[in-house]
Amino acid sequence: MTLFLISLIPFLLFTILKTKKSFHMLQQNYYDDDNRYFKWILTNITKIAYDSDILFVIMICTLFFEIGFCIGIFIVLYGIIFLLYKKKPVQVKKPLVITSRIKRLIFTMFIFYFIMIIPFIVNFDYDNLVYAYLLLGLITYLNYFVVMTANFVNKPIEKCVYLYYKHKAIKKLNTMNIPVVGITGSYGKTSSKNIINDILNVKLNSFATPKSFNTPYGLIRSINNYLDKFNDIFIAEMGAFKLGEIKQNCKLVKPKYGIITTIGEAHLETFGSRDNIMKGKFELIESLGRDGVAILNRDDEYQVKYKLKNKCKVLWVGINNDDVDLKATNIKLSSNGTSFDCIFKGDKKSYNFKTKLLGTHNIYNILNGIMLGYELGLTIEQLQRGVSSIKPIEHRLELKKYGNIFIIDDAYNSNPVGSKRALEVLKLMDGVKIVVTPGMIELGSEQYNLNYKFGEYMASSCDYAILIGKNQTKPIYDGLIKSGYDDKKIFILNDVKEAFPLMNRLAKGNTYVLLENDLPDLFNE
Repeated sequence: MTLFLISLIPFLLFTILKTKKSFHMLQQNYYDDDNRYFKWILTNITKIAYDSDILFVIMICTLFFEIGFCIGIFIVLYGIIFLLYKKKPVQVKKPLVITSRIKRLIFTMFIFYFIMIIPFIVNFDYDNLVYAYLLLGLITYLNYFVVMTANFVNKPIEKCVYLYYKHKAIKKLNTMNIPVVGITGSYGKTSSKNIINDILNVKLNSFATPKSFNTPYGLIRSINNYLDKFNDIFIAEMGAFKLGEIKQNCKLVKPKYGIITTIGEAHLETFGSRDNIMKGKFELIESLGRDGVAILNRDDEYQVKYKLKNKCKVLWVGINNDDVDLKATNIKLSSNGTSFDCIFKGDKKSYNFKTKLLGTHNIYNILNGIMLGYELGLTIEQLQRGVSSIKPIEHRLELKKYGNIFIIDDAYNSNPVGSKRALEVLKLMDGVKIVVTPGMIELGSEQYNLNYKFGEYMASSCDYAILIGKNQTKPIYDGLIKSGYDDKKIFILNDVKEAFPLMNRLAKGNTYVLLENDLPDLFNE
């Protein structure tokens, strides 16, 4: 009995490690909302099936040996597996967060394993010991599915918890009665939110949802935990994977102001079509009342062609169109930042703005902030001061120094529009230009074509291409070669960490490296 309990120690240590990884994947896939976690399992089924704990299958052989040998094999095998798993390098963009929901899942998993183990302890019998080991090994081998089952069992509890905190958040917002700004779009939501928050805080005590808290759960948490009585305005980022999700967010926070950044192909796979993406983003604008104000981009053809079904006030911003309420002209980009002039409708005078941010696309985000600030009564001088105080946004064309190399960090989630704009920024730099990328994901049937075009753009923008993952980056490689790019200047690696020593070898004088989309562990090859 004692030896049996000792033999469970390496098994339990490994089970904890594997469950932690399963929780991480579940959390990154929004707790299996819309079966995202299950789809991830199916997509990675080969990788899961041949994980290191497949060694437990060797335990089947112990059926033919004595019990003592069986226990010894169990201890040795799970000791080896634990060490292998612990030493296995894991590249993640967002670590597992031990939330209350995860804690409830841990409790449910503990009950699962307790139910499995306790009968063998209470009715201990050496004759059944091998079968106990095989059962424990099997459920650990199928850990991803066990976690999915535990998540399903907890759903009624999570629904009750969600409704409690939702009603609490609604009550708090109603009591505060402050204006809410909703921001959505295929790309640039977080950047635009942070930019607008920095601009408005010159005069107002503005609060924006932290990080990427753009789901109903994230909004509820932001309101209940962070929004306070001293805030004058609430900026709510709203993300979506399918139709109806933005509308759900709007019912929660009831925005008075709505901003759409861009309408592109992000999450095309889950939305189903570009038209559905367009309808989904405009759920924000169509949730505004008659006194609501929408700020839209005149240079985005999908925003222009959409026929609004409500009567809110619409303000247009742009760079390439004159028929706008706010236009940016005389744009000058450099490694130090960006300067541009603004012209307001009905005002013949132009006003100069400066920012540390890189990229023309950030001008659109800043225009949204200037237009909103102007509508809220900020003066031109306050707006200029706000724009100059905008902080560079982490992992979004963030300029960093790495030894003698300048890193243009655009690692946070690449997309077709953003990746092209990032290459435009790189192209402006004076020196050796290198791109490090694993390509773009979640683009459905268009994934190959869009990554292929990305490769074509890269061919005219960089001196060296470092691709992460042979299979993932095949379309980028094809696009580079088709464009006549020298294959001797293309390097294919398995892990982004391997790119840094290579960058140092390729660097000569001024060297700029664009890190475009640093995929989290769930997409590693």
